[in-house]
Amino acid sequence: MLTSKIGALLFALIALLTLLVTFGLPLGEFTLGGQYAVLPIKMRVMTGISFVIQLFAILIVLQAGGVMKMWFPIKIVKGIGIFFSVYLTINVVMNFMSDSPKERYLMTPLALVAAICFWLTMINMEA
Repeated sequence: MLTSKIGALLFALIALLTLLVTFGLPLGEFTLGGQYAVLPIKMRVMTGISFVIQLFAILIVLQAGGVMKMWFPIKIVKGIGIFFSVYLTINVVMNFMSDSPKERYLMTPLALVAAICFWLTMINMEA
């Protein structure tokens, strides 16, 4: 399913940014409200955990779209996929409300299109 591939690709870009800020690159203005160019260590631990969760979400949307073999029963994949769809939808709102122009103008549309792709994949998933 094309929407799962697009959603996975866009969320992979978000995950890549998460990984880069976890390793201390000065890209913090694109994430977490843009308060820090380089995230403090405690926030990097949080983003590292977030990165792993994001990778899991990518695997789920690819499974839901039939791109990958199912690791879990269909209903569980759909439930987890809907959870991540909601997460991305909330993320869109939070990015839009950010004080950081970089987060607001780049991450908001990226998360919006990823959320739409996740939702469409879950809605069209055969269960």
